[in-house]
Amino acid sequence: MNTNNTTSTHHEHRDDAARKMGMWLFLFTELLLFGGLFLVYSIYRYLNPEDFSNGSHHLDVFMGALNTMVLITSSLTVALSITAIQKGNKTLALRLLAATIFLALVFLVNKYFEWGHKIHYDLYPGTDLFKALPPGEGLFYVLYYFMTGLHMLHVIVGAIILAVMGKYIKDDKITKDNYVLLENGGLYWHLVDLIWIYLFPLLYLIH
Repeated sequence: MNTNNTTSTHHEHRDDAARKMGMWLFLFTELLLFGGLFLVYSIYRYLNPEDFSNGSHHLDVFMGALNTMVLITSSLTVALSITAIQKGNKTLALRLLAATIFLALVFLVNKYFEWGHKIHYDLYPGTDLFKALPPGEGLFYVLYYFMTGLHMLHVIVGAIILAVMGKYIKDDKITKDNYVLLENGGLYWHLVDLIWIYLFPLLYLIH
């Protein structure tokens, strides 16, 4: 009986290690994706410094800073949720996950209004106003919409993942003895936060 328990525990630890390794490999590919975009942005900014500066001056720094604080806070709540489940506090873990998802929605709503303001004034690819912009400034906005749009997609996916983790906690599929899935979900969310921490100064602050 003890031998079976030991073997079972060994298999569980091996599966947990495989899940963690798989998540780290996935995160690495995501970092390569956004790292490539950051590199492309930096190159074009070097080639069009004045146009990129003009474009960044029209971004709402307050909204960008607000979203930065929202995501940093959400990283804290998801980390505390993992700590709560490790201590066996299922209710607190669920509440902290709910807070994280709520903060994700706040981020998306803020970004909706930020994009909506620019779209209201026809400042997006394909409009006459956009076509009248200098080529470098137009390129800035193309990269702005693409990179922040891709990041928003990651926020949505992350929120869905955390919602699924919440369901798993409710169903006791994630417990204080088996919480690797929640850890992986938290790692993905931290990546979403990290990407924005680079996007914010790159797009909004560097003139």
